[in-house]
Amino acid sequence: PAGPQGPAGALARFLVVPKTGQTMCYDTSDNVFLVIPCTGTGQDGAYQTGSLPALAPTGGMTGAYNTPAWTGVRFTDNGDGTVTDNLTGLIWLRNANCFGVEPWATALSDANNLAHGDCNLSDGSSAGQWRLPNVNELHSLIDLTQSNLALPANHPFTGVQSSLYWTSTTDAGFTSGAWTVSPVDGTVDGDVKAVTGYMWPVRGGQ
Repeated sequence: PAGPQGPAGALARFLVVPKTGQTMCYDTSDNVFLVIPCTGTGQDGAYQTGSLPALAPTGGMTGAYNTPAWTGVRFTDNGDGTVTDNLTGLIWLRNANCFGVEPWATALSDANNLAHGDCNLSDGSSAGQWRLPNVNELHSLIDLTQSNLALPANHPFTGVQSSLYWTSTTDAGFTSGAWTVSPVDGTVDGDVKAVTGYMWPVRGGQ
């Protein structure tokens, strides 16, 4: 489907990113396979955003959802610290390095507590509206025709780092780890939740 002409377009006109299929939530420490209640965790299993059929992540540069080619204006800088992706309808924090590196549990918490006044935001948002993206959502920003960084040409984001970014999606085969995406080349990989990575908050999504 065609994307809207701007951020005011109806949600139905956006190309919705597929769900990952993750429905459970897991402990944020080294307790492998310890399932916990999802409420308030900010994990992928709590939000389950996206459309069906689900697309589960695997490792590699094409290991998550890749957005199809699109000829419209991909991004709108809203002038309030946010950027709307006119293809998917997701709204991203413009500054991709507001929080520095942090372990996965802290990234989940900081994303959920992000609000107007933080990170140069003047969008009127409140805590609970932002979240850590799932692996398919974050990988939807990747453009595999680009390299170092593999983001769409002329994107308006600032502070994008050449290192791994956390997603809210736990590695279901090794639940003390979570999936990450590298903006350098789009590589999807798992890492232990206790190590540090960057995070790029998002809001919206179906």
